[in-house]
Amino acid sequence: MGLLTFTINVTLDGCVDHQEGIVDDETHALFTRLMDESGAMLWGRVTYEMMESYWPAVARGDEEAPPTLREWAVKLENKPKYVVSSTRKDFPWTNSHHIAGDLRMGVQKLKDATPAGVLLGSGKLATELDRLDLIDEYKFLVHPKLAGHGPTLYQSGLPAARRLELVSAKPLRCGAVAMHYRRAR
Repeated sequence: MGLLTFTINVTLDGCVDHQEGIVDDETHALFTRLMDESGAMLWGRVTYEMMESYWPAVARGDEEAPPTLREWAVKLENKPKYVVSSTRKDFPWTNSHHIAGDLRMGVQKLKDATPAGVLLGSGKLATELDRLDLIDEYKFLVHPKLAGHGPTLYQSGLPAARRLELVSAKPLRCGAVAMHYRRAR
């Protein structure tokens, strides 16, 4: 069984708006490595649609992009992508699959079938999966910014606090810190 790892960019005040992170070659290399190390990606519909609206065009060469972004896009194109949605059924992007029905059972089945692990990249979905006790690890890239707005990490709350164990912390040149935590059980 593979681990389910929640990874996301977050500011010091908890904002997870993808436009608030620091974007440079080092941060892209970090997320490319995380994707390379995982067996599949897992998103909610909103994140999937945001990713689908840009990255396939970059992978095809239809959008201008620096080499690090093109590398990310090509790898993402080939990576299995799983989407949780109750409102959308068709996911035409290459290697995209729909998880329908019981959320706990669908995600547990995905974890069981993916020994290299699953990388979760959607905030709202992470909240639901944390409520179901399915997240094993957290890899946050904490940016040295105060966004002053949302959406924020776990803004809809959890039933109880989660105790985490620090695995590693690595500062990046831009001032962000890559934090890796494991769920304390």
